[in-house]
Amino acid sequence: MNKKSICEGLEIKNMVLYFSGTGNTKYVAKLICDGLGDECIDLFDRIRNNDKSPLYSEKPYVICSPIYVCEMPLFLMKYLRSITFNGNNKVYFVFTSGGYCGSAKVQAKLFSIRKKLKCLGCVEFVMPRNYVANNKYSMDDEEVIRLKISNATKKVKEVVEDIKNGRRVKSRHVWLFEILIITPFAPLWTKYKLVAKDFYTTDACVGCRICEKVCPLNNIKVVDKKPKWGENCTHCMACISKCPKKAIEYGNITQGKKRYLLKDYVSAKRKD
Repeated sequence: MNKKSICEGLEIKNMVLYFSGTGNTKYVAKLICDGLGDECIDLFDRIRNNDKSPLYSEKPYVICSPIYVCEMPLFLMKYLRSITFNGNNKVYFVFTSGGYCGSAKVQAKLFSIRKKLKCLGCVEFVMPRNYVANNKYSMDDEEVIRLKISNATKKVKEVVEDIKNGRRVKSRHVWLFEILIITPFAPLWTKYKLVAKDFYTTDACVGCRICEKVCPLNNIKVVDKKPKWGENCTHCMACISKCPKKAIEYGNITQGKKRYLLKDYVSAKRKD
């Protein structure tokens, strides 16, 4: 059977897949693609439209994911488990977080086993904090934001060389106590704490529908020119961060807090 017949009916795309709420993961994924000479597949539309068509790559897959509640987002994992990975059976994982990736490495390895893929390792990138709906820590200041982006940009070069040469990538060791704490904690926190009931809009809202369009889970509907949030929220911060009028708040936690979008800190060349 020739390659054409094998690929027939499959979505033949490049190997780098990513989901990104406010731009951190997208930035790293795009840099990796540039270094490898490939293009990215933004999983946003596929997730939003429940598109489960199979993927095909002749090269190892590179799955780029943000970290929510010390793991890869549950909705993203659910989606990845639902699709078929054809062609190459190797996969790299790239994580972006504010500083801690929890047990995502273990999560990635278990996923690889389940999908019969060979995991060639996980690499972590520390990126600017974007979780504005949290009152336990402050957002990064301008200097820290630019330093994190600069360090990530430099680190990508090493990662690209490893991937080009088929080498395993290394990340920190995940201790057993982390797994024992995070495994039951993350789903419960996601279910009961990552809720949308405290989102609301101020009088600055003009009903532009951007929040509705950037929600990966179709959880926002604009009714009478005002957004209404449903019960399927993942706290990706896309709606609150991308609102052009800064009209979205989360309780009293976000009042007066600066929103974060990576595109505000990189050149126009890197905004795509």
